Amino acid sequence: MRVMPDAVFPSTDARPLPPLTVGRKVCQDHARSSRLEWLETNGAGGFAMGTVAGTNTRRYHGLLVASLRPPVDRQLLLSRLDEVVSGDGMPDVPLATNQYPGTLAPSGYARLIEFRIDPFPTWTFDVGGAHVEKQLFLVPGEQTVVVTYRATRRRRIGISPFLAFRDYHSLSHANPSLDGSLREERTESALVVRVRPYSGLPELALHATPGARLLNDAGWYYDTEYLAELDRGLDFREDLWKLGTLQLEAEPDRPVFIAATIGPRRFDAKAVAELADAVREQRRSRSGDPFLARLELAADQFLVRRADRKPTVIAGYPWFTDWGRDTMIALPGLLLARGHLDEAREVLRGFLGHTDRGLIPNAFPDRAGDRPEYNTVDATLWTFQAMHHYLQAGGDVRFLREEFYPAAKEIVRWHREGTHHGIRVDAADQLLSAGAPGVQLTWMDARVGDKVITPRHGKPVEINALWYNALRLMALWGGALGDAAAATAFTADADRVRASFEQAFWNPRRGHLDDVVGDARLRPNQLFALSLPFPLLAPEQRKSVVRVVERKLLTPFGLRTLAPDEPEYVAQYRGGPAERDGAYHQGTVWPWLLGPYVRAYLCAFGRTPETLRHCRELLRPLELHLGDSCLGTVSEVFSAEAPFAPGGAPAQAWSIAELIQLLAVDLADGPQDRSRRERKAIPARGPESIR
Repeated sequence: MRVMPDAVFPSTDARPLPPLTVGRKVCQDHARSSRLEWLETNGAGGFAMGTVAGTNTRRYHGLLVASLRPPVDRQLLLSRLDEVVSGDGMPDVPLATNQYPGTLAPSGYARLIEFRIDPFPTWTFDVGGAHVEKQLFLVPGEQTVVVTYRATRRRRIGISPFLAFRDYHSLSHANPSLDGSLREERTESALVVRVRPYSGLPELALHATPGARLLNDAGWYYDTEYLAELDRGLDFREDLWKLGTLQLEAEPDRPVFIAATIGPRRFDAKAVAELADAVREQRRSRSGDPFLARLELAADQFLVRRADRKPTVIAGYPWFTDWGRDTMIALPGLLLARGHLDEAREVLRGFLGHTDRGLIPNAFPDRAGDRPEYNTVDATLWTFQAMHHYLQAGGDVRFLREEFYPAAKEIVRWHREGTHHGIRVDAADQLLSAGAPGVQLTWMDARVGDKVITPRHGKPVEINALWYNALRLMALWGGALGDAAAATAFTADADRVRASFEQAFWNPRRGHLDDVVGDARLRPNQLFALSLPFPLLAPEQRKSVVRVVERKLLTPFGLRTLAPDEPEYVAQYRGGPAERDGAYHQGTVWPWLLGPYVRAYLCAFGRTPETLRHCRELLRPLELHLGDSCLGTVSEVFSAEAPFAPGGAPAQAWSIAELIQLLAVDLADGPQDRSRRERKAIPARGPESIR
């Protein structure tokens, strides 16, 4: 059975991954299992998310967070399913676990003997000597969740859907506006219950195994608590509407199902089984390296299609959407290293189509009709790097010649002449300057109210490394495409930037590059002067930069954003929004920075068996992290000091992308990988040979 007419990014030559498994001891330790998360996505902006314990601890946890205008306008429709199992004369046994003020009620986690991702979230409970298995998956390309139940003995299962029906950033509270009326349809294949609590949101249809009965015990349940939100200093109590209770009967050879959807699809037992098999097949891995295989499965969660079916990249789950900077940084690892060249080209084309005065959007709006945001100096410069990787991977030269190169010339022109937010080349030294009051323009973009924490106005080091590389690439492309005059001008500008760079940024007293001209604080941004295709600095300076960064910024999980001996350093990422945003780039560790660190290390110390072994070993803690937080994926940030607690978004695109890029390209040893890494010049036999 075909899952959807245009699967997002199908794999070939695939094999099954071993499941990620959590055993009984951890499952029945609620303090631990309620902090282990799982994530399901549908390739269309929607997702499901929760914990191993089954306890929703975030406002974003739910079984169906539907994207009404993919990949945005997300609405948390179905919060949870509370199950009660009975049979063989035993009393009712609840499987759910919910946090209410001062208590867990019920405490189904105490009967949870195993959780695994296989490849779907799967719970196994011990119920009166029988095992009851619950499994959940989302249908790709649809706003639909399917939950199945199996039992090793005959068991009756009462399943109560709890509805939120609200924007996924918000919380719901009991109100008289909710319309609790239901419409039942019974066919040979399923019982269908339809509900539309609020007129501004879509109807939700719940399909259940034929023979199911609906018990009308609807009502409000008050004060569900989300303790992760409490830890984040946010509102954390919500009221949920119980739709009723669906009563089903499971037998060893007859699993039962519930499917919740806002789409037109009809369900029966055969369709559910075929869908599960098709999605399982789609999630098989092509890599023989278990670490890389797990990362590739995680990568698929960030690749989605917009409402117009064009591909894009979600920056992170659960609260981010598609952002220009994150997309361009993640593109090489998420798509190109995995052979998805056509999709990468469409992503680039999509962002170029929204260029305004030489800038691609930093973010697209959540609401229809709103204007994209262009508050970024680096997102556009990263498109040059994405295009370079696209060509290195064997991409279509016609796209460069007919679309990207003409657009890139306009981008360079706007940067020379000046564009939004004070972004302009300084004619005196050809370095790129940027900054406007109250606006954060680099990736270090946290703010608290009107205060920008790390404004970095002026001439930031990584911006000028990116600018230099963009000019070198334009000279390379221009020469190959027959635009000789422009290529000569780009070369001259790049030479002037190189001549100015060392004088502007090198700090001989501290042995590293200043972060911004006039700002000597030790940050990791200087690594981009070494890690990009056209590195800067003399060999001994490169080694000095890497040694200083290694000594003061490198941790087991990535790089600190500020050295511990700097006055503004914050050791722990925690607290309310102001505290967390204040720490975001003031020491907090970012895993994605391991990518530029490794490339800078190899640039400084060479590519030898010893340096490759050393760099590969740096990734081991993050490999272990795949089973330690949000299972199978990598967090956005970690605290800057032991125990390096994960924080931020539990699943982050560029964290995954940089690891894939390292494993599949930078640290790989195959001839094809070596060729892709080392192609920096365009062969003389003509533009069609550009790589």
